[in-house]
Amino acid sequence: MSLILGIESSCDETAAALVTSDRRILAHRLAGQEAAHRPYGGVVPEIAARAHVEILPALVEAVLREADVALDEVDAIAATAGPGLIGGVMVGLVTAKGLALASGRPLIAVNHLEGHALSPMLAQPGLAFPYLLLLVSGGHCQLLFVEGVGRYRRLATTIDDAAGEAFDKSAKLLGLGFPGGPAVERAAEAGDPRAVPLPRPLLGSNEPHFSFAGLKSAVLRARDSGRHGAEDIAASFQQAVVDCLVDRTARALARAEGATALVVAGGVAANQAVRSALTALAAENGLPFVAPPLWLCTDNAAMIAWAGALRYEQGLVDGLDAPARARWPLDPDAEKARGAGVKA
Repeated sequence: MSLILGIESSCDETAAALVTSDRRILAHRLAGQEAAHRPYGGVVPEIAARAHVEILPALVEAVLREADVALDEVDAIAATAGPGLIGGVMVGLVTAKGLALASGRPLIAVNHLEGHALSPMLAQPGLAFPYLLLLVSGGHCQLLFVEGVGRYRRLATTIDDAAGEAFDKSAKLLGLGFPGGPAVERAAEAGDPRAVPLPRPLLGSNEPHFSFAGLKSAVLRARDSGRHGAEDIAASFQQAVVDCLVDRTARALARAEGATALVVAGGVAANQAVRSALTALAAENGLPFVAPPLWLCTDNAAMIAWAGALRYEQGLVDGLDAPARARWPLDPDAEKARGAGVKA
């Protein structure tokens, strides 16, 4: 059994965790920055990076103290090395390098997307490779065939905005507050999902990818028309996103021969409408549906420590020269998708 200290700082969540290779979360601390970014309606990279610098050392000390573990009892230090806001990524990675150097323990530079991709296995011991993963977050919207640790085949990506990005920007357009995803979901509960005729980009298309930029623009037009309330627009927007996610995922399932499950991860995976629709899709295809608990869907250090544990068990460790990366595709060999805003 290995014990891994994980660090996450890729966006506006600062987190540290201690996780064992037998799925025990010994300690986990997370500090959000919503209050600092709320006046701007979105994450300000410089503010986020400075907050990580101020918060992270105390969080690392807190998890070690909570678990009654000394740094030299940890087998490895895992940290998000990308993709993400480069300033925040650098803070977490440099902290991990210092801890690794001081303790003589190996460093594991974790792809943040791999953390999300493997997080369902932390909560669901019965989940086995290979599985089809819908990775849907603020910066990414991808369908991946997860064949093993470090082995990912990308079946689809977004050609412009990610679904979570569309949630955040639509929330800002509608004046619903920050963070946008939960705000839209709350407003949608009081709205009619059939009230506003919004587009479903690429629905039914032979192209495998996602597109949400046009949907976001349609939300702006619906708001400016003055004919619809914010709750109805939010509900109609959420339903449009769900319809697009289900349609694209159904198409990918036809190409995911041998998949043991349909899995969802990432911040948007916390949305209950998305979960319900994907649960039904999995049942239609005779597959179990697996999703992490809500707290594991958003950015956290437990998933980074868990990915680190799986990589450590396979001898996949990194040198202290491991770079911080703003972009880092899980499948670097995937065919390039069209679109200026493609998220690898």
